[in-house]
Amino acid sequence: MIVPALTGRFPLTAGSSIQDILHAARQHLGMKVAFVSEFVGGRRVFRYVDCGTGERLIEVGGSDPLEESYCHWVAEKKLPELIRDPAEHPFTRHLAATKAVPVGAHISVPIRLRDGELFGTFCCFSQEPDRSLTERDLATMHAFAQVAGAQIQVAIDGRREKEAKHTRIRAILDAGNFDIVHQPAVRIDCGRVEFVEALARFRSEPVRPPNEWFEEATEVGLAAELETLVTGRALQTLEVIPETVSLSVNISPAMLAHGDLCDRLRSALPHRLILEITEHKAVGCYQALRDSLAPLRSRGLRLAIDDAGAGYSSFRHILELRPDIIKLDMSLCRGLERDSAKRALVSSLLSFSRAVGCEIVAEGVETEAELASLRRIGIMIAQGHLLARPARPVPGEFALAGAA
Repeated sequence: MIVPALTGRFPLTAGSSIQDILHAARQHLGMKVAFVSEFVGGRRVFRYVDCGTGERLIEVGGSDPLEESYCHWVAEKKLPELIRDPAEHPFTRHLAATKAVPVGAHISVPIRLRDGELFGTFCCFSQEPDRSLTERDLATMHAFAQVAGAQIQVAIDGRREKEAKHTRIRAILDAGNFDIVHQPAVRIDCGRVEFVEALARFRSEPVRPPNEWFEEATEVGLAAELETLVTGRALQTLEVIPETVSLSVNISPAMLAHGDLCDRLRSALPHRLILEITEHKAVGCYQALRDSLAPLRSRGLRLAIDDAGAGYSSFRHILELRPDIIKLDMSLCRGLERDSAKRALVSSLLSFSRAVGCEIVAEGVETEAELASLRRIGIMIAQGHLLARPARPVPGEFALAGAA
């Protein structure tokens, strides 16, 4: 009996290429069904299937016991790879599948992976005997199977990589293996700290920027859990900074739909918080996002759009969400003193911000020349290593101008 197969966390997917290979093989041989099976836990699982017209004899995801299948006995070399008529073989004559399907002509070629491990089989069968099949047809099946096997190997490598990523992110979540650091945003005319941005610094291997950890978490379906954990840890640092200083927390629009996070934000003194929208992709429904933010903004929470100038989406966020702060992407500040086009764009954004009543904050300022250019344009709040490096929060203190 064929039953649904169990799948893992990340099912094997090799795209449409294997479907194309199966279809070509079935058409070439003039057979009813072509499929790729995987041998898993004593069962044959149908991973890819191409059927002709009429009744679908097998379905993707179905499975049956290995011992009842031609594929198993072909792989064990107890049956030939090419069977023109099962009635000519005493063993196949008595297999349940021969009459149940029924199986007429049958060609099955084992698929082996890079390390020699048996994956399963590349198989075609018809419901009637076909004595016209030749060794050349079998050789063609071997060629098809080799190409399909290469595609499957790529898919398996991808699945293993994804499982490794899931393990890495899960370990961070379970151990809380990261720190929160603060990077001040400084008013450059007087050195006063306007707010501090909470940033995550992961202690796990490999060493890489935080955004890459979040991207990996998104890929394996753990982004919400990781962002919730990091945001919660960041909000806890609010108690160590002076009451006159706000805390800025990076957050994706998707997270604002989570009720738990909104509840936490409401209980964390919204008037001292700035939410930096970090998503570079288009937002599906701005109205829903505005509705989520409205109760918090009515209690003093400020909204910032991060990385303005890095892409179209940041400008759409500005127009739709009407933020209190626009943060210029560091790419606009880099070499600002040498680039008249950048200076013109930054000046235009400053004029726009004044017209709509929001502030501009320049990110990634690293040189005195960049800082001087920003001052001449009229931007007076900046972040960057020139002014202050990210540092672990210390009650009542800020590490400015080159701190570790």
